[in-house]
Amino acid sequence: GGLPLIEETHAEYVSRGPRRISPFFVPASIINMIAGHVSMRFGFKGPNLAVVTACTTGLHCIGEAARKIEYGDADVIVAGGAESTVSPLGVGGFAAMRALSTRNDDPATASRPWDKDRDGFVLGEGAGVMVLEEYEHAKARGAKIYAELSGYGMSADAGHMTAPNMDGPRRAMVNALRNAGVNPDQVNYLNAHGTSTPLGDVNETNAIKAALGDHARQVVVNSTKSMTGHLLGGAGGIESVFTVLAVHHQKSPPTINIFNQDPECDLDYCANTARDMKIDVAVKNNFGFGGTNGTLVFRRV
Repeated sequence: GGLPLIEETHAEYVSRGPRRISPFFVPASIINMIAGHVSMRFGFKGPNLAVVTACTTGLHCIGEAARKIEYGDADVIVAGGAESTVSPLGVGGFAAMRALSTRNDDPATASRPWDKDRDGFVLGEGAGVMVLEEYEHAKARGAKIYAELSGYGMSADAGHMTAPNMDGPRRAMVNALRNAGVNPDQVNYLNAHGTSTPLGDVNETNAIKAALGDHARQVVVNSTKSMTGHLLGGAGGIESVFTVLAVHHQKSPPTINIFNQDPECDLDYCANTARDMKIDVAVKNNFGFGGTNGTLVFRRV
């Protein structure tokens, strides 16, 4: 699936005609078919759906799965995000928007969130999936519990299709903390959206400060996109896994490639080296085109 399949099928159509289109093209291109295949492979018969919200997709899938469990629709749900867009159309489209880093001579340091010399993000591919389970159900079967998902918040910028807006992310964080019953001064760690774009990183920094107040300067913030690139719809999945593992191991991953921290990005970004630390409450942010925002709150168990 993904953009590569669409490109390959179009090339086949142009060169050899419509009769050469695979009968699997349409099923393979439908967004919810990943969930469908997982359901068929493992015999999962509960809610089977796909949330599509640009770069917030993976996070929203996890948050909505938690809500389904809260509503009593299921005891266990597998949720996350996946993406495949490293293709001429994908790279060309984002390049046309001037969203990508052009540091092609040194790709290992091209993704540099919070750095003054950042110039855009690096496309990544992959998937991140987690098993969400009602607490008593998990205990009864002796499951290994890594963390508690205790809060989920959403918001819309209602501003611009692609440009960031500070108040939208702020409200998503506030809503998630309220849902979790957590005060801002209880937050220890925040896995940021942190895409390495000039506008986005400053905007998220300001949103974090607006949501957490003075306590923001006591929170360790990092962007794992510095190491993975931006997985778009898969970002919220893999980064939520990173956040849960940070809670479980009591260690913040680093934000690598901070060589010259931007004065406008003035929080503690765990620059370049992982850090052992107490993490009782962790926050995860993702934001997407269309002004869609999502935040999760995880707690140590």
